[in-house]
Amino acid sequence: MEKAKDYEIRTGCDRGLCRTAIGRQDRQLNTYDWLADVPGNAQTTDLVEVQFKHTRKGYYHNVNNLPLKKGDIVAVEASPGHDIGVVTLTGRLVKLQLKKANLKSADDIKRIYRLARQVDMDKFHEAKAREHATMIESREIAKGLGLKMKIGDVEYQGDGQKAIFYYIADERVDFRQLIKDLAAAFHVRIEMKQIGARQEAGRIGGTGPCGRELCCATWMKNFVSVSTGAARYQDISLNPQKLAGMCAKLKCCLNYEVDDYIEAGKFLPSHEVVLQTLDADYFMFKKDILAGLVTYSTDKRIAANLETITAERAKEIIEMNRRGEKPESLHTAGKQKEKQGPVDLLAGDSITRFDKAKKKKKKKPQNKQAGGNGQPKKQNRPQHQPKNE
Repeated sequence: MEKAKDYEIRTGCDRGLCRTAIGRQDRQLNTYDWLADVPGNAQTTDLVEVQFKHTRKGYYHNVNNLPLKKGDIVAVEASPGHDIGVVTLTGRLVKLQLKKANLKSADDIKRIYRLARQVDMDKFHEAKAREHATMIESREIAKGLGLKMKIGDVEYQGDGQKAIFYYIADERVDFRQLIKDLAAAFHVRIEMKQIGARQEAGRIGGTGPCGRELCCATWMKNFVSVSTGAARYQDISLNPQKLAGMCAKLKCCLNYEVDDYIEAGKFLPSHEVVLQTLDADYFMFKKDILAGLVTYSTDKRIAANLETITAERAKEIIEMNRRGEKPESLHTAGKQKEKQGPVDLLAGDSITRFDKAKKKKKKKPQNKQAGGNGQPKKQNRPQHQPKNE
């Protein structure tokens, strides 16, 4: 016990989880740094991942060799001025994250100036306090210009010199006049950034039908197109209400397992093939792709006389039908399916087992009059000695 406490004090780790790897969990898209407790991990590269409001991330060079760790608040280079963000990742994993970011040029990687000072934090909080009011006023300006767009969020730069307006629009929008009006109203540099419904859901956050936080709000940054073909491969009902996520688009998780389903579906027979036996013809009713089981019905439209067999057995019957042979049944010889009769749920139980037991009433002794059986009724009288006559 003492050795475990000593190890925790020296390494800052508890039960195999390093605290420096966990860091601040109140940031969206937080990545667990499982190499944080490896000696020399931070010195392998000077690249640092910094996260700003919601899902916006950036990658910077630690040119000043600052002793940065996850959760530190830093001032980074911006154009113009500087911005304030939180360090979310250091070391070798930053290079892997950099590949996923798909940066077009090395010029996109700027520098880290310093750890944030109190003056920087005061300007930062002052700029953040203006964001909500700016968003409401900018919506009124866009509405006055008759633009078909929705300004979903506003993010001020850490020094307050620039503001990013995130908007959603179904069609192409000419916002040149809007930029002039916004610059005149707020006296900052304006940057317009269009986002989709998935990006907006990630910025707002929420809980999905699986009971966990949305993937776009926790770890997913790059979005891949999702089609209904992914649902068909997985044999999922094409119900729009069940397939749509919080963003009213198809769920991103439909793409997670579709490759496994496509690979497993190659070993299943075709849906159009009819199995012929001596008894009847069987049509495919449903299939369990991952388990490799297929259910057949004697009716093409409804479930009738359902029989479930393996994909291997189905292929054997298909080969027999091609040779002009018909098996006696879908099941293999000697393994015929036992016909199950109706199950009696009350078998062995009494139907009165829940009835309350009736209490037997005690019969009161009836008075028998004399002459009834030749014996007079006995009366309880005090016993006394008879008189001697």
